[in-house]
Amino acid sequence: TEAATRSTLSQLDQMLAPIALYPDSLLAQVLMASTYPTQVKSAAAWSKANPKQQGDAAVTAAEKEGWDPAVTSLVAFPSLIQQMAEHPDEVQKIGDAFLAQPSDVMDSVQRLRRQAQAAGNLKSTEQQKVTTQAPAAGATTTVEPGTQTIIIEPSDPEVVYVPSYNPSVVYGSWAY
Repeated sequence: TEAATRSTLSQLDQMLAPIALYPDSLLAQVLMASTYPTQVKSAAAWSKANPKQQGDAAVTAAEKEGWDPAVTSLVAFPSLIQQMAEHPDEVQKIGDAFLAQPSDVMDSVQRLRRQAQAAGNLKSTEQQKVTTQAPAAGATTTVEPGTQTIIIEPSDPEVVYVPSYNPSVVYGSWAY
């Protein structure tokens, strides 16, 4: 049954912890790309075979491969796409959760961001701008009413920074 394949909140938090603090634009690409795990593996192999292709030039060169645009966009981040290819089971789980429970996935990201912020580990830096905004009126979210949405954006729109952090440290103590 579908209910049996749904991830619990603690499972979602655990699987999303390594990526929840990525800038929103990159997080969106990772979530969408995760729905194509075999393409992610192919893109990682392509990236490894074309080390001189970097950034936008890599994306342009990879477009002829016919992958989903989200997967293609990740070749601009060779270490990230390699990391995803090294953990195909996790990528598959994230992709499945994103397809089956998109609201729960986004709620988990916000829960994790609030936890990191409360622990003092999520703030604006030279590389990223962290802001909060009130939920939109009539927003269909399962997050507690009045909870702010935490937005992470690159400080320089031309440069997307991929943060590196230890999930078991950055979020403080885990409730489960």
